[in-house]
Amino acid sequence: MNHRIAVIPGDGIGKEVVPEGMRVLEAAGRRFGFGFDWTRFDWSCERYAKTGSMMPEDGLDRLRTFDAIFLGAVGFPGVADHVSLWGLLIPIRRGFRQYINLRPVRLLAGARSPLAGRTPADIDMVIVRENNEGEYSEIGGRLYRGTPEETAVQVAMFTRKGCDGVMRYAFELARRRPRKHLTSATKSNGIIHSMPYWDERFAAISKEYADIRTAQYHIDILTAHFVQHPDWFDVVVASNLFGDILSDLGPAIAGSIGLAPGANINPEKEYPSMFEPVHGSAPDIAGKGIANPIAQIWTGAMMLDHLGHEDAGRAVVAAIEQVVKEGKTTTRDLGGSASTNEVGQAIAALL
Repeated sequence: MNHRIAVIPGDGIGKEVVPEGMRVLEAAGRRFGFGFDWTRFDWSCERYAKTGSMMPEDGLDRLRTFDAIFLGAVGFPGVADHVSLWGLLIPIRRGFRQYINLRPVRLLAGARSPLAGRTPADIDMVIVRENNEGEYSEIGGRLYRGTPEETAVQVAMFTRKGCDGVMRYAFELARRRPRKHLTSATKSNGIIHSMPYWDERFAAISKEYADIRTAQYHIDILTAHFVQHPDWFDVVVASNLFGDILSDLGPAIAGSIGLAPGANINPEKEYPSMFEPVHGSAPDIAGKGIANPIAQIWTGAMMLDHLGHEDAGRAVVAAIEQVVKEGKTTTRDLGGSASTNEVGQAIAALL
């Protein structure tokens, strides 16, 4: 069995970590009896600088037939972040109804949390971020540009379908985990319409899952609890903006954003899902061969799970855990001196 995978290395360190992710996925495929047909696309800020677009007009049509999309990172100095994001990632996420953004947060044995005294048993959660609407809507605009009366309006969109979909996914995920606990991020004391609606939908969906314990916190105190009490959290469901913030804070308390995988999922599998690490393109270290490829490799393990190869996905994660625990072949963010390539080779060798 061969899976057709669209590969978009993107910008900066994406070009360095994606090949290592592919190396490990190939090793997993050899061990578990499947393969990959990779098709590379040069869609990136570099392409934008040359052509004026992040991807061609028929980009989504070209991606539609693939089993999954394996993406590195997008963004580079000289191209505004909103241009790169809205020119590539958001059209893919929305065009393919990837309404679940899934981001595991774990402190691995051998990694050091900046939180004193915390162990792997204390930091093991999954953030489920709504990925298609919420605060990141296209609705709004500007009036009277360049005048003293200049006005910017941004409308957040919260639909019943969107809220219920991400919440049900989060409840089902919590049901499969040992602790069976789900936390909702809100801000209904300050955002008067959308967040009380989010709370109402969370309460309504909760009634369908009596076996799941729930909690709810305003986003400001929730970020404080992430730092002070990370052991409180199992699965966390959040709107687009709040989930984005929490899924950067989570890896920070788990030792390094270089360890943070991510996935943009269309649960119904009507369209290809896209797998990308949480970290960005890191232009400050791009081209030096020192970027940590583990987030990209772990992201590949999530892709294996989605493709139905859970055993292979677990084997990749086990190899990551072993390399980090041994500490002999780790990059600088984890206190080592290994290169991007050396880490990828070490993990592939264990498979």
